[in-house]
Amino acid sequence: MKQPLEAVSVLSNSGKGTFTGANGKYTIILQDNDSIWFSYLNRPTAKFSVTSIINRTSFEIALHINTTELKEVQIKPRNYRVDSLQNRLDYAKAFDFTKPGISSSISPSGGVGLDINEFINMFRFRRNRRMLAFQERLMQEEADRFIDHRFSKPLIRKLTGLAGKELDSFVVRYRPDIDFTQSSNEYEFQEYIKLSFQHFRKFERLREKVYKTE
Repeated sequence: MKQPLEAVSVLSNSGKGTFTGANGKYTIILQDNDSIWFSYLNRPTAKFSVTSIINRTSFEIALHINTTELKEVQIKPRNYRVDSLQNRLDYAKAFDFTKPGISSSISPSGGVGLDINEFINMFRFRRNRRMLAFQERLMQEEADRFIDHRFSKPLIRKLTGLAGKELDSFVVRYRPDIDFTQSSNEYEFQEYIKLSFQHFRKFERLREKVYKTE
């Protein structure tokens, strides 16, 4: 049975790369002296020179993948963006909190005076500390949820084939920081997972050797 295959690495000798989408399609720009090959679950195909490809606008290959048919289960996933917006609304006061300082106010008659509310808030030390700590915790939780959203187990399982305890260990060991998670594009992020998987396997093999020698 033939089906479109998502998340297949499309690579070239020139260093360019991309991934197939949900429909199995991809787009990559190559020169005549370049070659292209495909990789899925770290199993690369043979290389194909661009000059040997007859139809360069629609080059397709078939990969033989062993699959297990399971009963269909419909799950309504949580919508990360909707949850994040709702969280911002629920805790708007904490997210928008800024440490109070002295500011001036203009009276209806045109005179300038001290903003009494800001002045009083300056002396609410305990309340201010609690609000700042709560704000920091909310920001950290929001960052953690965003990392969980991109560095998800279903994506890692699809790219690496890991499952069970190995998958749990990989998620903990190679969890990226918020800066990389926010700044990386889809290709860079999936490439990070694949390179981390290679390192993970090397580390596991080395640990097995050390265990056997002991």
